[in-house]
This record gives sequence, C-alpha cells and structure tokens, in this order.
Amino acid sequence: MFELDFRSRKPIYEQLVDRLKQLIIKDVMKDEEKLPSVRELAHQLTINPNTIQKAYRELESQGYIYSVKGKGSFVNPSKKLESEELKNVRDQLKKLLAEAIYLGMTVEEIESLLTEIEGGKKDD
Repeated sequence: MFELDFRSRKPIYEQLVDRLKQLIIKDVMKDEEKLPSVRELAHQLTINPNTIQKAYRELESQGYIYSVKGKGSFVNPSKKLESEELKNVRDQLKKLLAEAIYLGMTVEEIESLLTEIEGGKKDD
C-alpha cells in the first residue's frame, strides 16, 4: 500500500501525507473508509508511530481525513472538503499553468496532460 523512500530528502511523514492523499484522490480509499490505526501502520512500515500521527494530523488539517475519538481516522467524504482548500488548489493551478504557458507549453500539451491524469484516476 505504501512505498517509502528512506533515502529521500523528503521527510517520511510528508511522503505518507502525499501517498495517502493520492489514494484518496484516486478513489482507492473510499469516503468514510477507516484508515489503519497509527500503531498498525507504524508496525507495518516499521517506523515511529509519532511519524504516522504527524501525517494523520496534517491530513486532518487539510480536510482529507477526520478522527473519531476511540474509533480511529476516516476518509472525509470528498463533497465535504473545504471550499477554501479547493480555492487554494485553483490559485496554485492558475500560477503553475501561467508559468507553463510562459515557458512554452502549448494548450494542446496541457490538455494532453489533463487527459493523462484523468485516465490515470480511472485506471487505479
């Protein structure tokens, strides 16, 4: 389920956050699905439970998951993701697209990239 690169400069908790977000976005992890417990995932990945906890806190602050005391962490239904988060993504995307166009990327290349991403979501 998770592949971590222990030699990467990117912190382990950030790798976990990125991987879990990817699984949620691609619908591998469904709305309301329970995430592995901190202890369980730490044992599975042989990493410190505090690292898992930090990743879960980050995902919760970004609106991807929510926690229920005594029950665990669950995938937040996508319809309930903060509109503020979506606005931030739109703003970042506009900046990146403007930069890509400035650097010579064509609209066709951008459309092709979108098609590739959309196709990847369905394949997983």
